[in-house]
Amino acid sequence: MKKTRVLFVCVHNSARSQIAEAFLNSLAGHKFEALSAGLEPGELNPLAVEVMREVGIDISRNKTKSVFELYQRGELFSYVITVCDAKAAERCPLFPGLLTEIINWSIDDPELFSGTLEEKLERMRRVRDTVKEKVLAFIRDYEGAGSL
Repeated sequence: MKKTRVLFVCVHNSARSQIAEAFLNSLAGHKFEALSAGLEPGELNPLAVEVMREVGIDISRNKTKSVFELYQRGELFSYVITVCDAKAAERCPLFPGLLTEIINWSIDDPELFSGTLEEKLERMRRVRDTVKEKVLAFIRDYEGAGSL
């Protein structure tokens, strides 16, 4: 069975998109092939690594990737899901293919978190949990639409 390809995009590909990719592959990897990339790839956020480790998913070896490199290679996706604010999402390239659906999930940017380490970790946990809820809803909606 051919898997449905999903690309998660955020600004730096350092936290939100990495978390979404990991959850979709973990929860429904038999149906989906999830990738993630960034508009301006940075370094993997250690807080994202930590909060994912707390739920049993290791993303510590993940590398950040450029959305524009995937675009230039002609990668095809059924869904491109931006997990950044709408203004940043406007900068995403349009991927080839008539069937690509673009979805935006506006999720707080961990790069903007301030406070103590524990306060930042708590906010990152909320990001993780929000992303997981959205991924689960995406899977339910996909199945409910009879796409399987």
